[in-house]
Amino acid sequence: MTLTLPQIRPIHFVIVLLLGLAAAILVAQIEGERGVPPIASGGDFEVSSVKVDVAAANADAARYAGWRQAQRLAWKMLWTRTNGGTGVPTLSDSQLEAIVSGIEVQSEQAGPTRYIATLGVLFDRARAGQILGVQGRTMHSPPLLVIPILWQGGTATSYETINEWQKGWARFRTGDSAIDYVRVAGTAADPLLLNAAQTGRRSRNWWRVLLDQYGAADVVIPIARIERQWPGGPALGHFTARYGPDNALIGSFSLRASNEAAIPQMIDQAIQRMDGLYTQALLEGTLRPDPSLIIEEPVDEDALAIENGSEAAVDAFDVPPAVPGVGSFQVQYDTPNVASVSQSEAALRGIPGVQSAATNSLALGGTSVMSVTYLGTVDALRTALQGRGYTVTTAGNTLRISRRGATAAPAP
Repeated sequence: MTLTLPQIRPIHFVIVLLLGLAAAILVAQIEGERGVPPIASGGDFEVSSVKVDVAAANADAARYAGWRQAQRLAWKMLWTRTNGGTGVPTLSDSQLEAIVSGIEVQSEQAGPTRYIATLGVLFDRARAGQILGVQGRTMHSPPLLVIPILWQGGTATSYETINEWQKGWARFRTGDSAIDYVRVAGTAADPLLLNAAQTGRRSRNWWRVLLDQYGAADVVIPIARIERQWPGGPALGHFTARYGPDNALIGSFSLRASNEAAIPQMIDQAIQRMDGLYTQALLEGTLRPDPSLIIEEPVDEDALAIENGSEAAVDAFDVPPAVPGVGSFQVQYDTPNVASVSQSEAALRGIPGVQSAATNSLALGGTSVMSVTYLGTVDALRTALQGRGYTVTTAGNTLRISRRGATAAPAP
């Protein structure tokens, strides 16, 4: 039966029009309301939650005076955090402005002659670090992918929809953290790959492909469960820090928000505490990459022998005997925890002929590199290490050492 134009009723046009509008609204929501780009976090020192209450002749003068007062208070808080509460150097307002890189307004109330606000102050690490005396080696974890899970209303979501937990991790400043967080915006294929169901997978092959896609060595899974007493009223938050494909537990805690408007502040505080849990686990050696996620290529012994081989002299009758001199070598060694760094350095320094041994590339949970100054040749150093119980492979002036009897990572 052929449907002619006069047989189509006006109601049909209305239904088709409504379906088209609904489809357009759905597509717009998928494209425009998903994903929160994380802020760029440099190496600045951050002091947050600085409260000021200042009165002045007008609103602009009160705001300017409030920001200056926040700089003074933040400097004292930063000094106390890094050097203790005594001996805080007094800096003028012009000196503080020279080392302050920015001010973040967390909340503010401005009146005709009064300014009440909670501010965050950022200090330039290079300039402020000279005054603070912050120097030495900074410890960082391997890159860890972040999959924040929010339980709310009986449903677990991650990057499927925009939520306060995702926003909190997006605005978290990671420059002053020992954890190298890999945060995504939640756009494109992120909601499909990094959803809440992904944290329940145990397949190492799938995790290898996923982590390689985002340039990470392992995964951390911060979980938040928000329980509201009534709409707009108090809310109770339960927070759990987990990591790895096996969803291992690190720690948990609970916080309370007085009302709906205080939930973002509670989430920011929870992320700070959760970062502390991950940092403590890193120092204790608990937070290290899963060995089953590392794909190591097999070593070709023949190619290694060719690379380490040297050409024999054509005429060695007139060649004087070689006198060993001081050489610089790179030693690669496993560092599963903090203690292994100092133990390996002490073991190398105890070898006769070693003049210095210091780690210049630290990777907890992986392979670190140590610069060694040795009075002798690479073969002599290899023999000395083998005499100390190490298994040694060499490539030029680079040596790879491991303890005999140590369990190797399982093959994929």
